Amino acid sequence: MGSSWRRHGGTVSPSPRPFQEKRQPLSDLWPPGKWDTQGLHETGRDQMMDQMMTDQIWKTAAPDPAQTASLCRELDILPPTAAVMVNRGLKDAAAARSFFNTALSRLRPPFAMKDLMPAARRAADAVRRREKILIFGDFDVDGVTATVVLTEFLRTCGADVDFFIPHRIRDGYDFQASHVTGRALPSGVDLIITVDCGSTRREAVRTALDSGMDVIITDHHTVSDPPDAVPVVNPRQGDCAAGFEYLAGVGVAFCLAAAIRSELRDDGWFSPGREPNLKSLCDLVALGTIADLVPLVRDNRIFCAAGMAIMNRDGQAGPADAGRPGVAALIRSAGLTPPLISEDVAFRLAPRINACGRIAEARTAADLLLTRNPAEAERLAGELGRLNRVRQETESRLLETILDRLERRPEARSAPAIVLHQTDWHEGVLGIVAARLTNLFFRPAVLISVRNGIGRGSCRSIPGVDIHKALTACAGHLVKFGGHPAAAGLTIRPEAISAFSLAFQEQIAGQSASDAVKIVETDLDLSFRWISDRLVTELERLEPFGEGNPAPCFSARSVDVCHSRVFSGRHRKMELRQRKGGPPVEAMFFNAPAAALSTDHFDRLAFRLSRRRFNGRESIQAIISDFSI
Repeated sequence: MGSSWRRHGGTVSPSPRPFQEKRQPLSDLWPPGKWDTQGLHETGRDQMMDQMMTDQIWKTAAPDPAQTASLCRELDILPPTAAVMVNRGLKDAAAARSFFNTALSRLRPPFAMKDLMPAARRAADAVRRREKILIFGDFDVDGVTATVVLTEFLRTCGADVDFFIPHRIRDGYDFQASHVTGRALPSGVDLIITVDCGSTRREAVRTALDSGMDVIITDHHTVSDPPDAVPVVNPRQGDCAAGFEYLAGVGVAFCLAAAIRSELRDDGWFSPGREPNLKSLCDLVALGTIADLVPLVRDNRIFCAAGMAIMNRDGQAGPADAGRPGVAALIRSAGLTPPLISEDVAFRLAPRINACGRIAEARTAADLLLTRNPAEAERLAGELGRLNRVRQETESRLLETILDRLERRPEARSAPAIVLHQTDWHEGVLGIVAARLTNLFFRPAVLISVRNGIGRGSCRSIPGVDIHKALTACAGHLVKFGGHPAAAGLTIRPEAISAFSLAFQEQIAGQSASDAVKIVETDLDLSFRWISDRLVTELERLEPFGEGNPAPCFSARSVDVCHSRVFSGRHRKMELRQRKGGPPVEAMFFNAPAAALSTDHFDRLAFRLSRRRFNGRESIQAIISDFSI
């Protein structure tokens, strides 16, 4: 293959004898309900959105031609696949083979993680003594799956364990003293283990200790001053040099389970054949890891590959044969047909789990993942689907309200960051709407809902802007805050919102966000001649995709629209053809700006390739993300 292709100006061009597939017939293969269908229809709104789309810079990677050619020869892969691999640092065959090797045996031993072994010894003692253990979780997918990992594992060990996940509005976020006095103490709990939370909760820890309970903190959020009286298992604390800072909360929980198993095994706790199989938990680790947008590198990639294999096995099994009936039922409820890809987890399964914590009780999602009763799993999966539809409707209404406000206030949308507040906005959808705003306007967004005399907000950022750093500088205006560089939450008194907004805008401007322009990054300019089943199959080997291993994104120039259909107001299905030749390509543009709904020619497109299976049919589609005309 190495001698059969040539590269001109960043564009991979095929040889005169390209690999071509038989063209598949056009058909509407996208299942309904995949994407929200609430559109934006007003002319003023369209103009606002189109203006935002014009403020972008295109950057196409330039993979080394010699390295690309070498991979083509040694791995017998197509040039576009080799170029994508070089762009991800896989510059020779040895690195590529290591990347493809996702055997669980390659997981790094976690035992050097700070406080992990003291925490494991205390938890193992609680198992042996039949002490009451309470797993305290968070209400997002990472928190729910972490809760289930430790609950299921400890039950298998014979522990007396229960779990509690707070209600977002009624109980509040993170581990609090009121949770200790109102929940743990009346239940006679001896040991509290937090998952995906707790790293800054000194008051709650002190309340528990004063009440005669022990506490273990497991978390992965940025923290500078964790409680010092209890084990804190958080690879992102400053004095933890174990190198696991990329783990999600569920990954940290899995490491604690591994350490507890090691302690109990050394003590001869398990009878023959009764030792817990940690591999069976990898589907949960994959769900939480993909949903939490942590880098899918090193151990995370291994966890996710193993977990996706388990989910695919359960999704193909009958309801009575699935290892985890809840995941199998969730897959069916979402209308998915295995084999699943990471996109299915991120956009079809994770939102259903998240909807419980956003709209109702996250415990419902945990019960789904824990149950071994197929009928109960079907019922709970149906409830998650219903809650997700409520979430979508609530989210769409709030987004429309905010876009109406921004349309009337151009100064608000042109500021370094979008900072808005309102009484009684639904707190459960603030984060996802803030994320939609960052995508639309390419600047950080903070949305604050004021209820019962206190404001609670969700913050989302853009690449290159550390929102946690900005909040740290504004801490004097806040009651509390926490999170990551890309996403955070805050609590604030209503009278401090104006001063906070000004201070926060200054901090974001100092990080150069005031001149932020969206950068459209693509792997290479791709001739349509290369689009084939073979190419998509090769690219699928790079799964799972996510942070740190993004799905390959290609660009194409001078593209005509041969046929198209607009549906649900904002989605356009097209047949595209490049003017320089090549076969036609099916394409979808979801939530397309008005300018992209009517044009018959694109000067440039950014897209990824996707294999869609629906009603027994299969086709390859280009999913468009950006354009210029």
